Formats: sequence, C-alpha cells, structure tokens
Amino acid sequence: MLEIPKQYVLDEQQRTLAVQIPIAVYNQIEEILEDFGLVKLMEEVENDQRLAGNVAYSYYQSLKMPNVES
Repeated sequence: MLEIPKQYVLDEQQRTLAVQIPIAVYNQIEEILEDFGLVKLMEEVENDQRLAGNVAYSYYQSLKMPNVES
C-alpha cells in the first residue's frame, strides 16, 4: 500500500482544516486514480461492438472539432 506522509493544517482553535502531502505522492495518487478510471472504462466497453480500422478512423474523423479561430 502507498505510504502517504502528511501534515495537518490547523486553525486557531486547533481544528483540522486541510492536509498537505508531498507533490510526488500527489502525482502517484493521481496516476493510480487515472489507471483505475481507465480500467473501469475498459470494463464498461468490454462487450461493445468493435469497428474495423478504416471505419474507426472515419468515425474518429467525424468527431474531431473544426479549428476555431480567435
């Protein structure tokens, strides 16, 4: 399990307001959550119909948003 070193931020009455963690640990947590989300998404579409390469490419092209000039 990921060891999470933390420091508590307290107010004047010594009530916990927040927790600080090192940025490296935050980055690890974020990566773990992204991986978990990807696995869940893959499970959701596991039984979906697969498209042939050229059909998938055409579909992807239809999803692209046109360039918007400022």
